[in-house]
Amino acid sequence: MTRPPNPAVYDVLDPRFADLIAPSEELHHLSDGSGWAEGPVYVAATRTLYWSDIPGDRVLRYDESTGVVAEHECPANHANGHTLDRDGVIVACEHGTRSVVRWWPDGRREVVADRFDGKRFNSPNDVVVSSDGSVWFTDPTYGIDSDEEGHAAESEIGGNHVFRVSPDGAVGPVITDMVQPNGLAFSLDERTLYVADTGATHVTDGPRHIRRFDVDLAAGDITGGGEVWATCPEGVFDGFRLDADGRIWASGRQGVHCYLPDGTLLGTVRLPEVCANVEWGGADRRTLYMTANTSLYSLRLAVGGPDR
Repeated sequence: MTRPPNPAVYDVLDPRFADLIAPSEELHHLSDGSGWAEGPVYVAATRTLYWSDIPGDRVLRYDESTGVVAEHECPANHANGHTLDRDGVIVACEHGTRSVVRWWPDGRREVVADRFDGKRFNSPNDVVVSSDGSVWFTDPTYGIDSDEEGHAAESEIGGNHVFRVSPDGAVGPVITDMVQPNGLAFSLDERTLYVADTGATHVTDGPRHIRRFDVDLAAGDITGGGEVWATCPEGVFDGFRLDADGRIWASGRQGVHCYLPDGTLLGTVRLPEVCANVEWGGADRRTLYMTANTSLYSLRLAVGGPDR
């Protein structure tokens, strides 16, 4: 008989959540000391997780095979979100350079985009790469609001948008009606783009939700939707990932919230700190890595992330 979930780690709001968790697995605290841990990305070839300490202006790495945590790069241009492109190369958002870049662990680096219509971006925050190789990223003002997570400056763009960089390098806004666009992810079939709006950090009673948009990937554009898909139970959503069955695991003040594609909240992985972002790792992609305030956590689950 399956043991009930540990109430200190999980809030089960729907019985279906119990099938997704491994009650015998413990929450592991892998690292602390970050100013604001963000942007985890897992490289399966080396079993390495990289993540950002934005105020600390550094990128850290966790070696899954040895359990060793080390500083990978400092300074790191106040890097924030990371993902992998279709060749397995890391794509990063940098507050400090106000750009999106590709970088290789050996130090090579190339700029994907740093401006639109001759104007510098605000501070690219989070990024995804679609199957056609186009790069989609959010551009709120967090990195130019002060010198803490970037460099204080005025917005040149004059708005906070979601941008797309086509495979040929053309840059254009695809969503322009958000307050502070933040985390984003495609549905497994890439017909839907989910985008978090953390505008409550800047506007009284502002948005703290995820919106859902219809995507025509061939056209490289948003074709409809835009409705609020889910509102964060407490605080704001930040980064999120989908699992192999299309459920969304979204970070928030309480920890990580698991949703069905229809917006039903199944349950929450409770953390002792505010969660900023998540990533799947492990040989079977069943390890959920979570960056939260000063720390990196991991938890083994009964489900995992989609194959890359």
